[in-house]
Amino acid sequence: LFNNAAHDQRHAFEDVTVEYFDERIAVNLRHLFFAAQAVTPGMKAKGGGSIVNFGSFSWRVGFGGMPVYTTAKAAIEGLTRSLARDLGEFGIRVNCVIPGWIMTERQLAERIQPGDRAALLADQALKFLLTEEHVTPATLFLLSSAAAAITGQNLIVDAGKYMY
Repeated sequence: LFNNAAHDQRHAFEDVTVEYFDERIAVNLRHLFFAAQAVTPGMKAKGGGSIVNFGSFSWRVGFGGMPVYTTAKAAIEGLTRSLARDLGEFGIRVNCVIPGWIMTERQLAERIQPGDRAALLADQALKFLLTEEHVTPATLFLLSSAAAAITGQNLIVDAGKYMY
């Protein structure tokens, strides 16, 4: 299971309503839990499987301006570790890919200003903008049998921006 969906809409802490909070948690966290729950019986029947959740570096570096999003993304790492422990006895591996700032069409159109590219690259050890093509191989590796002994782990793909 490749478990990914998110919406990183910016929002002010003071403006968050109960309804907005619940909707953002649903978009950014709830589906990961229930998608994993839905595929687990089939994986158990087959004697194993792999679940890769997608997290975010945003909460790790303390990004502001989107506290519900960062809360949900932090919870994904907790969910990953808990499920890895709970499902390991059935041969099911659960890991998390944590991408850096991926330059999707939306990010390029809405978030990146002309001077931002230079600043982004200055902070990275590897000097290129990240795209989904950089994250896909890491995800496929964790889903594959080559990662048979890896579970409960976070694989950070950020071009060396944040070396934790």
